[in-house]
Amino acid sequence: MSDQDTGKETSSSSSSSSPATPPSASPPPSSYFVGKKDDIIKARRVTKFVNGRDILVVYHQGVFHAMDMRCYHSGGPLENGDIEEFNGRLCIVCPWHKYKITLAEGESLYQAVDPAQRPPKPQWLSKGVKQRIHTVSEVNGDIFVTFNSIPGSIESDFYQTEKFRATLGKADKKTKK
Repeated sequence: MSDQDTGKETSSSSSSSSPATPPSASPPPSSYFVGKKDDIIKARRVTKFVNGRDILVVYHQGVFHAMDMRCYHSGGPLENGDIEEFNGRLCIVCPWHKYKITLAEGESLYQAVDPAQRPPKPQWLSKGVKQRIHTVSEVNGDIFVTFNSIPGSIESDFYQTEKFRATLGKADKKTKK
């Protein structure tokens, strides 16, 4: 089932989201304001630059999700990816190379076949967590994101570095000439 969102919006200012926590009276500590709940629901997808990270916030089937904006594999723009279900798990599909990333955990899924099995039966397997996912909270109609604090590096972290941004800037300059 492909995401039929036509209201994709890109803006820049705050952070990202994951399954939203119930509304509370005050934002969680170390969280960042992303936008108004109604605005994000209407847009369906919003990109934000918050505290040095490019974040994608997705509203799908009544749930907010947040993750690093660029695909862990080659930096593809996930805001342009379809949302599909694979083996009962919602995934965003990178528009560049069709990598499937679970919205809830950031796991990369792939389909494999055991060649010894007759007839071959494809099954969905996980490569593990490759995309950094962030937590979304709602406070009085405002949406906040708390960054994932898993220690160590996750593959999508590379696309949050100055080294990558410098490479991206050089590519932009070449296309403008």
